[in-house]
Amino acid sequence: MKRNFVFTIIFLTSLNLVNAKNIFQKFDKASFYSLMASGGIEAIDYQLNIINDVPVNERSGYEGALLMKKASLAKKPKDKLSYFKAGRIKMETALLADDNNVEFHFLRLAIQEHAPKIVKYRADIPKDKLLIINKFKNLSPAVQHAILDYCKNSKVLRQEDF
Repeated sequence: MKRNFVFTIIFLTSLNLVNAKNIFQKFDKASFYSLMASGGIEAIDYQLNIINDVPVNERSGYEGALLMKKASLAKKPKDKLSYFKAGRIKMETALLADDNNVEFHFLRLAIQEHAPKIVKYRADIPKDKLLIINKFKNLSPAVQHAILDYCKNSKVLRQEDF
């Protein structure tokens, strides 16, 4: 009887830990944007694993942004270029699939504004800026907050635009 009780307690405790782990691994836009602003490589790798919770039609945009952010933090030039190319392909694929996704246009603008000139990834800044300004009010509060935070250090977007 005592052994069954102990087993039941251990089982329920382990079940709660598994459920707690799953709760913390859900994709959260506020955390995503915080990571994009100032995350490290380990945090980006962790977030890339969490991205699997995102619907398939949106996943490649987030993955692309994270990979290009990871490129900016990588040490080896070969890794920088590899991550950036992979991320760029994912981002552009996501935008081809859904050109009306304002959030991905914002992510692309933020990446393009800070991308090194050598990668020649700056052509869509004016188009993205105009779309973000025009559709800002339709975005979720988490994305609106991320855009307004980004405006504080941006040369392209300003808070007065909204």
